[in-house]
Amino acid sequence: MTSRFASSPSRRTALKAAAATAVAAPVVAGTSSGAAAADAVQRPAFLHGVASGDPLPDGVLLWTRITPTPDAGPGSGKGPDVAVSWEVAEDKGFSKTVARGTTTASAAADHTVKVDVRGLAQGAAYYFRFTAGEVVSPTARTRTAPAADADTPGVRFGVVSCANWESGYFSAYRHLAARADLDAVLHLGDYLYEYATGGYPAPPAVVRQHEPAHEILTLADYRTRHGKYKTDADLQALHAAHPVIAIWDDHEMANDAWSGGAQNHTPGAEGEWSARVAAAKQAYFEWMPVRASTEGTVYRRLRFGKLADLHLLDLRSFRSQQAKIGNGSVDDPERTITGRAQLDWLKSGLTSSDAVWKLVGTSVMISPVAFGSVPAHLLEPLAELLGLPKEGLAVNVDQWDGYTDDRKELITHLRDRAIKNTVFLTGDIHMAWANDVPVRAATYPISPSAATEFVVTSVSSDNLDDILHVAPQTVSLVAATAVKAANRHVKWLDMDSHGFGVLDVTGERSQMDYFVISDKTRQDATARWTRSYRTLSGTQKVERVNQPVR
Repeated sequence: MTSRFASSPSRRTALKAAAATAVAAPVVAGTSSGAAAADAVQRPAFLHGVASGDPLPDGVLLWTRITPTPDAGPGSGKGPDVAVSWEVAEDKGFSKTVARGTTTASAAADHTVKVDVRGLAQGAAYYFRFTAGEVVSPTARTRTAPAADADTPGVRFGVVSCANWESGYFSAYRHLAARADLDAVLHLGDYLYEYATGGYPAPPAVVRQHEPAHEILTLADYRTRHGKYKTDADLQALHAAHPVIAIWDDHEMANDAWSGGAQNHTPGAEGEWSARVAAAKQAYFEWMPVRASTEGTVYRRLRFGKLADLHLLDLRSFRSQQAKIGNGSVDDPERTITGRAQLDWLKSGLTSSDAVWKLVGTSVMISPVAFGSVPAHLLEPLAELLGLPKEGLAVNVDQWDGYTDDRKELITHLRDRAIKNTVFLTGDIHMAWANDVPVRAATYPISPSAATEFVVTSVSSDNLDDILHVAPQTVSLVAATAVKAANRHVKWLDMDSHGFGVLDVTGERSQMDYFVISDKTRQDATARWTRSYRTLSGTQKVERVNQPVR
């Protein structure tokens, strides 16, 4: 069944803004050279699109990158300062401008520009653009959030994660960009990947090559990789169509990152972890339309009227090192995935929220997963996707399964405080899931669930059929059946598809519509609806729905 959406909802109208303020991207140190923009001319050029993010009731963050000279590509550290003007209007023709200003793009911030515009009307659509001299950027559309106390009838998000340049094209972004009914797009991590070309996937499966070709380690490397990603036409279209709300997972830094290192980092040979992660985070905040907290992290909270509070987590910066399998350390109360301050912040926010829905953006799955009698020939590819040992033991130590004390504390908090309507929104594992989050998995459904979880699959990163090099569902149905049999709280999973989700939230229910793309190796891939699941207000359970929201 194919679903198309062509018109914008009529539930909101634009209002005139009263004022605006702007801030430039933080001043940071540029280093070694990067690739020059080959198609740049001698005057400045907007080669990496424009973007917006983190909508507030009175404002939104705007972003662009100016290439001042042909040799001043991302990560190069070259190029003069450039005065960049910006303007926001109620109409695409900019006859009703409501805010404007000028800032400076410099090599110190890789010539990126971030403008935090305030004084805009609540729940309103706007258009924006940048100029440098006579050069004008593409025009983009954004929108603000509804007022914090507004009786918002509904809010709708695109939901994506895990976009590996070398694994395929970003068609999922193009299909989300074509929709006119989204309030924002939620990106749950792995916006980019750090590997060398051919590192993941292996060379026969590489669709297009990374830049730089080596594994990214330095500030210049991370800037160059971000710049390469933002040359993708589908990614540019997504950012031009909707505000993006993003959190990072591990690959924005290195695979299986934790507070003191990463699986894909070798101290000494690849420098100190502290230097690498600092470079990765600096480039991230330069290149993404994301507001950094005072701690330099991405955990933060956004509100969409009285309907939904969105709690966004950082599950890499504060976590303990992943546990060793089989020694019981996954249950050690001294180990953490959130860090004490973040977990207390989340619990406090959930308790104090007066919103109907408490949405939690988490980069890794919180639902427990055991693997029971999965056939032996499927254990190795599942282990690769889920971070399990090749022997198939029932622990995923990179997810909340590896930090059970934090999970127990959070779920106990939800239960003891009778906090209803908590929905976890998750990426990371390149599969789509619909789960109840049980208080005690071993006795579910006799014991209740405390929340629900919707997991979206990858935009392009490899999943089960890609790893096995077989046709979709050739073997995955056997594995999915075994997983569901061992985990009664798992209502559905798709191990093979790539695509995106659309989360539609009303006072009565939160519903995730799952869409899959036809072929990630084709730029013209189509998209189709495949499944929908919802949780009704007050139930803490997911149920299947026979059609997507229209």
